[in-house]
Order: sequence, then C-alpha cells, then structure tokens
Amino acid sequence: MLITNSTPGDINAIFHLYDEAVKFQKTVFNKQWQGFERSLVETEIRESRQWKILVDGEIACIFAITFNDPLIWNDRDKDPAIYIHRIVTNPRFRGGAYVREIVRWAIEYAKSINKDYVRMDTWGDNHRLREYYVSCGFNYLGVTIMENTEGLPKHYEGLSLSLFEIQVN
Repeated sequence: MLITNSTPGDINAIFHLYDEAVKFQKTVFNKQWQGFERSLVETEIRESRQWKILVDGEIACIFAITFNDPLIWNDRDKDPAIYIHRIVTNPRFRGGAYVREIVRWAIEYAKSINKDYVRMDTWGDNHRLREYYVSCGFNYLGVTIMENTEGLPKHYEGLSLSLFEIQVN
C-alpha cells in the first residue's frame, strides 16, 4: 500500500470514484454528494492536496486535504490544522480500513508540517459515520449549522455538520 499524490492522469478515475461513491451513498443514507467541479480537483492536484492510496498499482482510495476551512470551522480555522475531505474507497477495495490508514498518515503528515490538528466533517445526522470516525481516533466535537456555503460544493447548502478532530501536537 502506498499513499501518494494524485496526478492529472488520475482525474477521470477520481471522478469515476466520486460517481461510485454517490451510488453507494444512495444505498446507505438519505443524503448524497451533488457533484464536484473539475476545476476543484485540478487545483487540488496542482497544489498537491489530492491523494490516492495505491494497492498493487491500482487506486484503492482517494481523499483530499486543505489547510483552511473557515466556512465550516469558523473561528477554529485559525488553529494550525489539516482538513480531510471526500474520502472515497474504490468498491473493489471496500472493507480495507482505508480511513484508519488515512488517519495514521494524516497525523504524521500534520506533525511534519507543524500542524496541531487533523480535522474532518460529515453530515450532522449520519450517526453511523460519526461512530466510525470516533472509532478511527477522532474526537467528536458536536454539530455546526452551515450558514454561509458560498464556494463550497452544493451538498453543503442547508446542512448541519458533525465535526471531528485529533490533536497531534
């Protein structure tokens, strides 16, 4: 298993995995992603913030990070943190505990760039994911109501979000 940056050549595979994730979301929850702008992913790749997990040379999982998330984290965004977004496991690799691998990687990565927190969010009423993220080592911080979603993907509109963090320093 290798965690490495995604490349421009991965972009079609990334969007295919997003489509697969939406199909899966429809089977397990009442909310789904509403699609993402290609330019968002292109920027993440260019800025080395879009990642992939390779298993035997095949993309098993993807995720993105950012270093600021003010619309979701408000005043807490001033803390030095990395924020994990859009974890998607390739259906052929489901059950591989990739979130746990991402958490281990993110903690080490955060330490290496002098960040104090690793943070995530999910839908406020997704109790199953909330419990899973806590089992992966995150502290559950509660729910926030999204007020300003300008510039965020469409699925953030009118949402409450569960917030999670791990303090690393």
